[in-house]
Amino acid sequence: MLAERGGLAEPRPEPVDPGPLWGEVGIHGVARARRWDAVATADAPGLAGGETEFVVLPDGTLLGEKAQAPLAAALSLEPPYRAEGVRRGGELWAVAARRIEVARFAHDGREIELSVVDGERTLTVDGERDWGSIPELEQPLGSYTVHARRLEGELWEVRVSRL
Repeated sequence: MLAERGGLAEPRPEPVDPGPLWGEVGIHGVARARRWDAVATADAPGLAGGETEFVVLPDGTLLGEKAQAPLAAALSLEPPYRAEGVRRGGELWAVAARRIEVARFAHDGREIELSVVDGERTLTVDGERDWGSIPELEQPLGSYTVHARRLEGELWEVRVSRL
């Protein structure tokens, strides 16, 4: 060691660690959950703005503007799904979609949240506590939350989360 420091001997090569480089970028941490089920690009002449959003129902009906149809057609995803588009230049759009669950039931309001924790139920309609019940949202789970957002008429987008 002293001879190496004084320049009288060649330095020994550093030992190589054959193990994984856990500290390297892209190897550590937990991968993010996948946000989209399908992505595509498409020309959408006549579609205004820089961003757009639409829903395609189980029967293929587009809930949105007629000009969004080319974006829906570019996606290789079976409906129902919710999609978002971003203009990339001129008439070129990037569009991404994720599957949704759709339920049919009659109820007033635009957004509903039902939480059941250890048998205690809390129902909220449009941000206000509601003391009624919605059997269509009940789940055979212990503790869960159901979030429903009206799509059109009696059609609702429903998301169930187990707690």
